[in-house]
Amino acid sequence: MFEVSSQIAIPESEIELHAMRSQGAGGQHVNKVSTAIHLRFDVAASSLPPFCKEALLKLRDQRISEEGVITIKAQQHRSQERNREDALERLSLLIQSVAIPKKKRRPTKPTKGSQNRRIEGKKRLGRLKQLRGTLE
Repeated sequence: MFEVSSQIAIPESEIELHAMRSQGAGGQHVNKVSTAIHLRFDVAASSLPPFCKEALLKLRDQRISEEGVITIKAQQHRSQERNREDALERLSLLIQSVAIPKKKRRPTKPTKGSQNRRIEGKKRLGRLKQLRGTLE
């Protein structure tokens, strides 16, 4: 089981990990060793709680396809194991970001005192600018 948080755990059978060659510069090492990790996770077919699934599918993230498959490519490190950990950590952070419910916004009103201070400040600046006028 891959633990995302204390309440959310994902069976490792739902996460597909494929090793592939890394892209970019790196000399001979990068051309002969499969160190990059390509992670795929199908949100719709997963055992995540329903509220988590909905929130993930609503996210406008380029890593989530229209079919609801999260694709993460990790190739930053030289070793396959560190890239695997990096990919799983990024998946965990993505799921954790939607697992915490957002607080409802309560509209607020400025107090009467703050409104008066704002108007007084505007009047003061207006009087100051009036004194800058040309002399006759």
